[in-house]
Parts: sequence; C-alpha cells; structure tokens
Amino acid sequence: MLYSAIRKLMFQFDPETIHNLTIKGLHFTGNSPLKAVYKQSLPEKPVEVMGIKFPNPVGLSAGLDKNGECIQAFSALGFGFVEIGTITPRPQPGNPKPRIFRLEEANAIINRMGFNNKGVDYLVDQVRQANFDGVLGINIGKNKDTPEENAKDDYIQCMRKVYNYATYITVNISSPNTPGLRSLQYGEALNELLSALKSEQKALAEQYGKYVPLTVKIAPDLTEEEVNGIAQCLVANEIDGVIATNTTLARDKVAHLPHGEEQGGLSGMPVKDQSTLVIKQLSVALDGKLPIIGVGGIHSAEAAKEKLAAGASLVQLYTGFIYEGPDLIKDIVQSL
Repeated sequence: MLYSAIRKLMFQFDPETIHNLTIKGLHFTGNSPLKAVYKQSLPEKPVEVMGIKFPNPVGLSAGLDKNGECIQAFSALGFGFVEIGTITPRPQPGNPKPRIFRLEEANAIINRMGFNNKGVDYLVDQVRQANFDGVLGINIGKNKDTPEENAKDDYIQCMRKVYNYATYITVNISSPNTPGLRSLQYGEALNELLSALKSEQKALAEQYGKYVPLTVKIAPDLTEEEVNGIAQCLVANEIDGVIATNTTLARDKVAHLPHGEEQGGLSGMPVKDQSTLVIKQLSVALDGKLPIIGVGGIHSAEAAKEKLAAGASLVQLYTGFIYEGPDLIKDIVQSL
C-alpha cells in the first residue's frame, strides 16, 4: 500500500531522473542504519544452483544497479542474490536521452540505455567497499566502439578484473541496445566467444584457487532452432548456467500504446510469455545439463512459479520490482 503511493509520486517524473535519485538514495543508506526503513526479513528458502547456496531463489536482475553502488541496499530488500552491471572495460555514456519510457497500461518499460556505466574499475572499487557476503553476480559486456571481431577481448578484460569479487559472472550477449551484440548469440561467433571465456575461467580458477561459475544471458527473440543451437553450444563449452531472457524487440502487444514504438528493449509483462517459452525450450534442449535463471515479466508470485515450472531454478526481477515494489520479493519467497 505504501509503495503504491510512492510509485504514484515517482511516476510523475522522468524515468531516468527517478532512477538516478533512487540509486543515490540506496547508495547513501545501504551501508548505514537507515536501511532499516526498507529492510525485509524473509523466511529462508535455500536452494543450491551451480554449486552456490542461495538463501532464496529470487534475485535482482542486472540493469538496475549498473555500477554496483547499492549492493547492500538491494540485499536488505530481501533479494536472495544481487546481479550488478552490465559493466564494460571503459566507462561510456550510453545512448542519447531520453532513453527510458514507461508503458504503464502494460506494466512495461522500453529502454535503450546502451550499457551506460562508469567502467569495470569503478565497479570493482564499489564491490570492495560494499564488503558484501551474499551471492553477487557481475554482468559483463563490451564497449560500443569495440568491433564485433574483438568482442571477446572486452569480455576477457572484464572477467579478469571481476573474477575474484563475483560469486558468478554473466556474459551479456543479448542487449538490443549495443549494435551487433546479439550476433554473438549464433553459430561460430558464439562458440569462439564461449571457448575463449571458458579457457580464461580455467586460468583464473587456478590463479585465485576458486571456481567462479559462468552464465550467459540470451534474448527472447529466438526461434526454437536458434534456442537449440545455443543450448548445444553452452553444453559443448561447459558453461555453468543460462539466463533467459533479456528484453525483447517485439512490439505486437504495445504498439498501440503511448511510447509503444520507441526503439530499445521492451521489458515487463509483455515479454512474460515469450520468455517462459524460451525457458521451456531451453529446458528440453539442455535436459538438465545446466541450470536456467528465469527473468522476464515476473509481476506476481504466480508468474515466478510459472518460470520455475517451465524449467528455471532461480528467477530475477527488474520491471516487476519497479511496478510492484519490495512486496513482490516477499510474496514470491513466501509462496514457494
């Protein structure tokens, strides 16, 4: 009830302005007694995935805390794990503004942020300062001006810098807002990237004396044949997990709404069914060989259970969390 009033006020303002103010507020309070204002004590619903013990299976999706500035705050809200990023080797401003649009009638958001972030060195510094003892995913990407043929160099550079601080690392090859990025999801380009990253993971595991799992985040805009091809490549390269899915380019459910045809990735309820379908197809193709983290349109406990029933072992929230607030985390965890 309280959050609905807060949301009504926040939605009177520009989405990116409110996002930045919220991040600043959570950053300021996250390591202070003030986080007691929003801290939630939730029942333990532990699950082990990729050899990691998660206190509950509901996580924060990458994108909300790009620079790792609010790790303690998001954990206090009840998330069983927090994924930060997407981060790139060098800082970059992202795409021109405006670049976030609310579609309230559809409980959705369109964004074309373009991996705006302060760079991997800044993120690592924030992680050090947070001194977080929970499950932390770090999502890595490539700089916009890095040619596709050199993409693996950016991923390896990020991986080397975050490896010792991450519980798991996510390779983002599915954002629609970096030109050419999604082409890395297919065929030889995907195999070459994953093979290089797997080799680097083995070297880093030896260097640091610990194994940090590697996951890959894929798009919802895939045919079943493409999903099967990705699954085969993930298994062949011994990747540890897959996150399904990122935002969609489809507009069939929102084209009639204000801002419905803005460029960028669409998230929220309109992507729910396609995301769940990809999870089902992945589950069949993978046949239990690696776990799936489900994300896309989770706005209720029922929607989360739908993802789990489709084959996901964990779920992540982003747009649903913005629309429903912290009660959504509690509702899902209590319902499991």
